[in-house]
Amino acid sequence: MKEERKWNMIVKERTKPEELVILQTLKARMELEEKDAQNLRTLEKGYEGEVHFDHWFTNHIVESLIINDLLLEVNGTHFQIDSLVITQDRLHLFEVKNLEGDYYLDGDKFKTVAGTEIKNPLHQLSRAESLLKQLLKNLGFYIPLEPHLVFINPEFALLQTPLKSPIILPNQLNRFMDKMNRTTSKLTNKHTKLAEALLSLHIKKSPFSRVPGYDFDRLRKGVICEACGEFLESYSRNKFICRQCESQEHIESVVIRAAKSFQLLFPERKVTTATLYEWIDARIPPKTIRRVLKSNFSAKGECSSTYYE
Repeated sequence: MKEERKWNMIVKERTKPEELVILQTLKARMELEEKDAQNLRTLEKGYEGEVHFDHWFTNHIVESLIINDLLLEVNGTHFQIDSLVITQDRLHLFEVKNLEGDYYLDGDKFKTVAGTEIKNPLHQLSRAESLLKQLLKNLGFYIPLEPHLVFINPEFALLQTPLKSPIILPNQLNRFMDKMNRTTSKLTNKHTKLAEALLSLHIKKSPFSRVPGYDFDRLRKGVICEACGEFLESYSRNKFICRQCESQEHIESVVIRAAKSFQLLFPERKVTTATLYEWIDARIPPKTIRRVLKSNFSAKGECSSTYYE
């Protein structure tokens, strides 16, 4: 059987949101308030669903351009797009939800079977669709836009789903993909220009980010296991071995991660050997830290004033 060739191109890869990375870093080093802990859980659940969606979408084989994680602004209003797929005759706008359990629609309200109302994802999709149409018009692109609300979690059920709606339930995913793959698509320079225009408008720093206040002196210092988030105590033969999950990591990788986490939390401060030595609670000798930083970062300044970017 002849293997089908994929023609889709991911123009913008999905990356873990900075807010999520910061909260995960802070979780190990300080006690999060409940609202921040809840925000962390929500972000982790959402990102997990988007990664699941990406894995499912690898089954899409027709010619297309895929843009993930777009944050755009039109007429002073910001909006986010989980995934946008550009094909020959239309744009597919995907809003991805990783909810689980039984839900139902009560008019325009979205509720759990227990009666708890949550933010209606159909409203979120409609808002993104409306704002994206405005933006496309401003850019001079006229191409049909097809919105989709994907519930990616197999443990999700929506009771009494409307017959005509953009909703794609877990048990409909395969049929939806089969339908998309039966569509003929041939891209032109016009489609590439559209992707480039949208990418040029992507906002890297989210105005919606919510992280708690913190300062260097109050955060717990040390080396954190990348696999389980526990603190690593000591190393041997250039490797740290986690007592909690038994994962291993080379000392060079540990130093690089520590430096990047410091840069993320304190972008206004310089990364120096002495600062990083304090940040990891003196778990690695300064000469080793200096060697790794020299090999993996750009050195600025001279002698005792040397720092790394």
